[in-house]
Amino acid sequence: MNQESLSRLVHLMAHLRGPDGCPWDRAQTYETLKSLMLEEAYEVIEAVEEHDFEALKEELGDLLFQVIFYSRLAEEDGRFTLADVAESLHAKLLRRHPHVFGENRARTPEEALESWQAAKAREKQPANNHDSAAAVQSLLDDIPRSFPSTLEAYEIGVRAARVGFDWPNLESLFDKICEEIAELHAELERRERNFGKLEEEAGDLLFAASNLARYLNLNPEICLHRANRKFKRRFQAMERQAHDQGKKLIDCSAEELDALWEAAKRTE
Repeated sequence: MNQESLSRLVHLMAHLRGPDGCPWDRAQTYETLKSLMLEEAYEVIEAVEEHDFEALKEELGDLLFQVIFYSRLAEEDGRFTLADVAESLHAKLLRRHPHVFGENRARTPEEALESWQAAKAREKQPANNHDSAAAVQSLLDDIPRSFPSTLEAYEIGVRAARVGFDWPNLESLFDKICEEIAELHAELERRERNFGKLEEEAGDLLFAASNLARYLNLNPEICLHRANRKFKRRFQAMERQAHDQGKKLIDCSAEELDALWEAAKRTE
């Protein structure tokens, strides 16, 4: 993007927020834009998954619009501008790439990531290392609370693994998942079910499953997103098949539902 293109977008955003602009745009706040930012990010991911590069171009534009929108709100409050955002990012990228701009060059992606993480850790260290708060600073402190839970579980696992607190191998992780399933099953068999305990055991199972994805170098949020889309696609195919047979799914027997599901799978 050249400077002129970006400048036109910035001026357009200022006009939309101005007295003669759009009432909806003028009404937005930092809080109201949060869900839109997430929505645009997920639509970028969907375009990538479908290898739809025309859609990707459009969705990246929508995501950029959110960055410009937030920056405009901050500029109106006298906090920072889009130029400040760009300058801050430029400076951070220089700091986080000592393996590119420093003397010690990274030879592999793994070495580059290790260098990046070390540079990031140095930035997070308090100026006064003798402060009592510094003594209890955690590797997990700056994980955003707004992360989806599967992504939070992934990031927790990544950071714990950096200090060697991780499952020794894939088989041990499968064993852990089996253990969590058994504990959940045991809780279900109790005469008086404890909802809080069931919630805890189900959470332990989901946490272990998220870490299994991480161990396989997969992002659990993207894995679950794809699984949701696959189920939705197949379920809608079942609905269409039932409709063609003059039925609704609610009127089908368990055996008929299974047959429709298997037929939907075969068509993919």
